[in-house]
Amino acid sequence: MADERQLNRFLGVRVRELRQRNALTLGEVAQQAELSQGMLSKIENGQVAMSLDTLERVAVALGVPVADLFRGYDMPEGGATFVKAGEGLEVVRRGTKRGHNYRLLSYDKGPRKIFEPFLITMDDASEVFPRFEHPGTEFIHLLSGRIEYRHGQQTYVLEPGDSLTFRGDVPHGPEHLLETPIVLLSVIVYGPGDAG
Repeated sequence: MADERQLNRFLGVRVRELRQRNALTLGEVAQQAELSQGMLSKIENGQVAMSLDTLERVAVALGVPVADLFRGYDMPEGGATFVKAGEGLEVVRRGTKRGHNYRLLSYDKGPRKIFEPFLITMDDASEVFPRFEHPGTEFIHLLSGRIEYRHGQQTYVLEPGDSLTFRGDVPHGPEHLLETPIVLLSVIVYGPGDAG
């Protein structure tokens, strides 16, 4: 019974939303659907259930398929993590000093991390950089500046728009900051066997 009331309220809100979006009056939709204005008002307020025939007539009056009346019903709640610009959790990485900022843009709430996205800003070209090693696969995408980045024995010069994907367990890190400030997006993805 509670589910039926919930569906009636949802359909009522949806009918009103579609009616108003199409700039139609209660009277216009009621006339097209062959309903009284009072009945349509009760439908919009979730006070009555609609038969299939009524559903179809209301949908036609609104100019939408019947399925559109149910769009979004019983959708999972979700649980997205939203981080405003500049508000990510500041993280101190081993070996980084002044002029380097690591912002964690999202974090898993469970016991095991699946991925870690960082926004990294570097503006001190004189710093000596450590070599990082960690589980998982890392993806970096350069947003601004120019950097020479080492992965194992190979170095890569990245310019804005360039990306690099590599195994995290091979020593890697900035070799030279060629043009600062440097801003890059780094996403580390952990697999089932990784101790993320």
